[in-house]
Amino acid sequence: MTEPRQIQITRGDVVTLHYEIRLPDNRVVDSSFEGEPMAFVLGDGSFAPKLEEALIGLPLGEHTRILLTPEFAFGTPDPEMIHELPRSDVPNDLALSIDDVVEFDLPNGDAVAGTVRAINEETLTVDFNHPLAGMNIQLIVHILAINDQEALQ
Repeated sequence: MTEPRQIQITRGDVVTLHYEIRLPDNRVVDSSFEGEPMAFVLGDGSFAPKLEEALIGLPLGEHTRILLTPEFAFGTPDPEMIHELPRSDVPNDLALSIDDVVEFDLPNGDAVAGTVRAINEETLTVDFNHPLAGMNIQLIVHILAINDQEALQ
């Protein structure tokens, strides 16, 4: 008698999971374990694309820790994503400190977040790389359901 085939995650599947992202020193950056699980279609952009890739092939019920280097997580920092902006681009009533994450409105109406790296009288140096770019991360996942269409409602 043959064993039933294990259900594994493939692109386009509806995936319901709990996840946690940790830094190498075990600091938790983001987690769903204390709240509601996340449900999404693998490949719809709800989860970082490279993190989605790490989920492909995982079976239903899997609870695992995946260690990811920057190129397989949030990428390596791009120096061209660091910009000096005039202080006039920032509202006067906004008190800023180094390492603050600030949202900027683009001309097309979209918003983009950047991390403040330096402040002086005239300019602000802002890093628009993902805050976790260049970092090794731990992705801890517990796969709760695969292709449960009701999870998206």
